Amino acid sequence: MENGFIYQTPLGKIVLTENGSAITRLIFSERLPEEVNCVETPLLKKAVQELREYFAGTRQSFDLPLQPEGTDFQQKVWKALQEIPYGAVCSYKDIARAIGNEKACRAVGGANNKNPISIIIPCHRVIGANGSLVGYGGGLELKRKLLELEKSD
Repeated sequence: MENGFIYQTPLGKIVLTENGSAITRLIFSERLPEEVNCVETPLLKKAVQELREYFAGTRQSFDLPLQPEGTDFQQKVWKALQEIPYGAVCSYKDIARAIGNEKACRAVGGANNKNPISIIIPCHRVIGANGSLVGYGGGLELKRKLLELEKSD
């Protein structure tokens, strides 16, 4: 069973969950999923401290064990997302190329959309090939704010 807690961030409330050894979800929500115990564990405290540092502009990468649940293809995409440097952006095609399947742009977009650990696995750094902001589970305004935060350093 997962443990989780709700935290306030500068962008609104988030739910962080963990499975005893790794972070499993970071979602924008005001409610814990029903199957999650409301327990603030040391790992969740560490994660929220790193997020506070990120929002304060003093942290550019996260040092947390992650265990997002997804298909092999999604796992490849999420691993590639973690390689995008802080403050940088890339396109879905760039990610498709990085995982060795240049024609998989749409599938990369689908995997990006299913990212269960937003911010820490930085799916907000993926933009359209023409430079436009496209798709973000938390909404385009949140995506814009995250990208602005990373550019302000």
